[in-house]
Formats: sequence, structure tokens, C-alpha cells
Amino acid sequence: MRSYHPDLTPPWKKSAPVPEVPAEPDLVVEEVSTGFCGAVIRCEKTAQGPTVTLEDRFGKHRVFPMEPRGFLLEGRVITLVRPPATGPARPARTASGSVAVPGARARVARAGRIYVEGRHDAELVERVWGDDLRIEGVVVEYLEGIDDLPSIVRSFAPGPDARLGVLVDHLVPGSKESRIAAEVTDANVLVVGHPYIDIWEAVKPASVGIGSWPVVPRGLDWKTGVCRSLGWPENTGAAWQRILSTVRSYKDLEPALLGSVEHLIDFVTAPA
Repeated sequence: MRSYHPDLTPPWKKSAPVPEVPAEPDLVVEEVSTGFCGAVIRCEKTAQGPTVTLEDRFGKHRVFPMEPRGFLLEGRVITLVRPPATGPARPARTASGSVAVPGARARVARAGRIYVEGRHDAELVERVWGDDLRIEGVVVEYLEGIDDLPSIVRSFAPGPDARLGVLVDHLVPGSKESRIAAEVTDANVLVVGHPYIDIWEAVKPASVGIGSWPVVPRGLDWKTGVCRSLGWPENTGAAWQRILSTVRSYKDLEPALLGSVEHLIDFVTAPA
């Protein structure tokens, strides 16, 4: 019978080689220690080493270190590695999910416009749909509220070649916003909205790194209440920049907002 030195491992105990798999976007893997299963969103370098962000089917994000033998791919243990550098990469799609058009010039602005309620709304629309809007020549402007929406619409003087789209916060039955929107009856104006109290709430909580958006008591400014509940400094401008920095694509937004903005873009760009 063959004997082995104590420092040697018998051949039948040798570990099988573990394949290295590039962490390409949308690759679905399972993290071995937690069982969290999701699609690769991005890889990042950190002081502690490379990490990978996964998104599960509910839209929840988790960040994991890219350790050897740390993941399962179709039931097999693998080591995730950063995808090979291929030079300056141009995204195949824009942040809104549209096919990217590298090198495309911005179109001359149309007469039509999209109005949103506030600066934060405008910044979020720019973050996700900015590339698409420039190609289509659509300008987004913010109103600082819609209390005077009927008179604003009359001043705009919409027509078949100058359609107006309006995005409204908290557009739900019985709300003040729904009553104001109902006063606009021009066929060349489309008023749509989302059910959220503020555009902040249209960002998925998981993207921001919170379990859910807080319920703010009546009578307290909603944004201030959110900051207070989450333990953030009560500086709504800084809080918004914190939220906006987590939005990288349409995947970080709630479907109710996505559908409304896409509807407005289609409306104002449709042939007369």
C-alpha cells in the first residue's frame, strides 16, 4: 500500500480547479455564504478589494467582495473576476434603457416642452432620460409647483406642432393635484403623474440603501420628516444629492414614474 508524507495530500483529495468567470452585467449568480441570488449590476474597486453589486428579482441590491470560490453559477462554484478592460467603453444603452447612439448630436430644441413640478424632478429626469431628450430635442423645465397650471398652459399656447407634457407629483384621485390637472382640457396637452408624495419616493428604497420610505406625520414637511426619520441632517438639498447619486439607470426608479415619463416623451415627439 502506498504511503504519503504527512505534508502531502493524497491525489484523490486534491481540489478541483475553480473556474474564473468575468462579472459581466446581467450575469446571474448566487453568493455562497448568504444564498443571495441576483444579476450583476456593476463591479467596483475599493480599498478592501474588488466588489460586485447584485440585484435580485425584487430590485434589492447587495454588495459582495469578489473572493475566490465565493459564488455559484448554475450550481457550480466559481470565482468572479473583474471583466477584462476593453478600452474606453461606450454604453450599449442609455440610462433609460434606450439603444445608445454614440456621437449623436443634440437636435435643435422642439417647440414642445415637458414641464415638471420642481428642480429635483428635473434633475432626476435629466439623470435618466437626458441622452434621449437631447437626441429628440425635448427641453424639460420646472415650475416650482402646479397651483397655476391652467394659466401656465394658456401662456404656453400649445398646438399640434408645440405639444406640452406635464409631470405631476401625487396625482391620485381626490388630491389637490388631480383637481388642478382636471382643469386642463387642451388636446395638445398631456398631464400625467405618479402616486408618490414627492419625486424622492419614486427612487427605489433599495437603491438608496433603506428598507422603505418613512411615513411622515401630517403637518410636518415631508422631506424634513424623511431626513429626521432616517437620521440624516435636516438639509433637504444635501439629502436630495445623496439620493440622486444612487440613481444610475431606470432600474433604480419605480415603474409608475418610468411609464409616465416615457408617455410624455412619446406625446411631445409624436408627428403633428
